Amino acid sequence: MERFDVIDICVRMAWHADQRQWAELAGVFADKVTLDYTSLNGGEPVTLTPAQIIDGWQAVLGGYAATQHLLGHPLVALDGDTASCTAPFQATHRKSDDTSWTLGGSYRFELARTGGGWRITAVVMTAAWHDGVR
Repeated sequence: MERFDVIDICVRMAWHADQRQWAELAGVFADKVTLDYTSLNGGEPVTLTPAQIIDGWQAVLGGYAATQHLLGHPLVALDGDTASCTAPFQATHRKSDDTSWTLGGSYRFELARTGGGWRITAVVMTAAWHDGVR
């Protein structure tokens, strides 16, 4: 059951972001989250609050007509009150001119058990390929 709960929180992150359900998205994160998108954007990983993540994702994802982040074949490792979940992903970003940019790779989520259930403490996105124009 715990493995399912870990996977569920990770899938909810993608679902709520794609559906633009910002209040629900905040509920999947711990109070501080380390985001590492350096394989795509360069720079350094950052540690943010859920509100900061949502502000940033609203700005980025809001530039697209629609997005769809699909996670597959999750591998979960449990260690007491912490867990990790690694999954391949494919993310399609549809633009208003009907063109799209698709990105594939893997996500590694780190999670902690809280009084409210599992919460994401870190997200590492590793880009492996892309198609279309960003």
